[in-house]
Amino acid sequence: MAASKISISTDVSKLNVTLIHEFLTHSYWAQGRTKEEVLKSIKHSLNFGVYLENGQQIGFARVLTDYTVFGYLMDVFILEAFRGKGYSKELLSTIFAHQELQDVQRWMLGTQDAHGLYEQFGFETIKDLTKLMGKLKTL
Repeated sequence: MAASKISISTDVSKLNVTLIHEFLTHSYWAQGRTKEEVLKSIKHSLNFGVYLENGQQIGFARVLTDYTVFGYLMDVFILEAFRGKGYSKELLSTIFAHQELQDVQRWMLGTQDAHGLYEQFGFETIKDLTKLMGKLKTL
């Protein structure tokens, strides 16, 4: 269980975009993402900010979704100084309990190092990758 009380909010006006950008641009999955790209991604997602009692933001996640068929969990993080206290589990529990996401039939995410965490929430390795395709922007 979490060591200190936190709150989790979908109120975009509370998000510390500078903090989110700073974390993401140094992450393995979003290196070099511009602040403008972060703002645009927030604008087009359901966002979850994680806050201490004093209002300090310590985490973030966003869901790209149509609210019915598909949800893609993205940009999930808890700042390093606050890890190991159960906050990521509390964040994920809040996301999957969110009223607007109850009809989502298929969830996906990508992770390099947090398989154990996501498996606790029912995620598993996709067995037949031949059914998935991707396309990356070419420069």
